[in-house]
Amino acid sequence: MSTRRQPLITGQMYHIYNRGVDKRDIFSDKNDIYRFLESIKEFNREDKIISLANIRKFNQIEALPLSERENKKPLVEIIGYCLNPNHFHFILRQVSDNGISKFMHKLQGGYSYYFNVKNTRSGSLFQGKFKSQIIVNENYFNKLIGYVNKNYLIHNIPENKNQLVFSGDFEYENKKFDIISKKEGERILEIFGGVNKFKKHCDEIVSIVREERGKKSLLEDEDLNVIIESLPDSGKATI
Repeated sequence: MSTRRQPLITGQMYHIYNRGVDKRDIFSDKNDIYRFLESIKEFNREDKIISLANIRKFNQIEALPLSERENKKPLVEIIGYCLNPNHFHFILRQVSDNGISKFMHKLQGGYSYYFNVKNTRSGSLFQGKFKSQIIVNENYFNKLIGYVNKNYLIHNIPENKNQLVFSGDFEYENKKFDIISKKEGERILEIFGGVNKFKKHCDEIVSIVREERGKKSLLEDEDLNVIIESLPDSGKATI
């Protein structure tokens, strides 16, 4: 197994992202989105890999062994996310050693298997390993939280694919945390001074990006570090 150029450190936050191989769509309908969301929730745990079908069966009959029901320590805390038709973004805090790698391995592997069986295809679905960028300071985080949670507004998404979008902005703006860690979500809203101020901040980030470069096609390459670093400094959250 090759070593990741940038080691993933427990306690640190990272921007995690990937897209479909050859820029292909990774979601074809709402059922795919729901499956990916279910995978995010169920695979974020410190236990052996288990299929979603077996997890559903156990949940229905409440037959999970006590040791497995209690052993639900998360691998990561999810702070932000956006699912687009052909790629995804996360902001993750690693809370368990090697947690991000374990989580992403289960998530990408499990979803790829589901997608290939459903569509009678074989081979890789994602463009290699997931990409990671450590969030080094508050300023970088403040820019990234808006960029990630409203990433769908930065792209020119065809109207017939709008249903293939799901993002964290709804959870923050309604204070209904499901995918996003409730502890992290509430902490960030408090730091920003409430829902309205947080929404305004994120909308401003999107507005600046769109003003500088326009809405990019889903098939266009983008240098995320250049985009984030080019945004004006923001003295908001303290991470």
